[in-house]
Amino acid sequence: MRILRYPDPGLKQRAVEVDPVADPTLRDLVARMARAMYDAEGIGLAATQVGVLKRVIVYDLEDGLHALCNPRIVERSDDLEEGEEGCLSVPGISVPVRRSASVVCEGVSLDGKRVVIEAEGLLARLFQHEIDHLDGTVILDRLDPEQRKAALKAYHEAQSQSA
Repeated sequence: MRILRYPDPGLKQRAVEVDPVADPTLRDLVARMARAMYDAEGIGLAATQVGVLKRVIVYDLEDGLHALCNPRIVERSDDLEEGEEGCLSVPGISVPVRRSASVVCEGVSLDGKRVVIEAEGLLARLFQHEIDHLDGTVILDRLDPEQRKAALKAYHEAQSQSA
């Protein structure tokens, strides 16, 4: 399973909600996404990053693999934190992104059970980042024009060095 790289148009597409009970392909999708995420040494991956327009994310913050269907932020703190973010679809660079310091994320497990997660720090940032992907947004879209120009230059340089 290949991870799409910016500027692949697939990264701009919005994913559709899934019914994990009715969709028997989701477990296999999650397994393949997890393999791709681990192979790329990432901590999170959205289905849109592998060209699948389903609202599914996988993540592992060193506490085991988690999968969440139809994740959405239902509450966010007013406190914002700026932090460096990398992205498996924009490899080789990290950029400063302002995000809510804490969020409440709701979703559905692969078994169809409702899941509510109160998250702060890196987990809160991860949920916001991956849900952005499901909505067709990449970290470069979160930058002002000057930051974006510098980030794109660094990205192109990183890509030419790894080619």
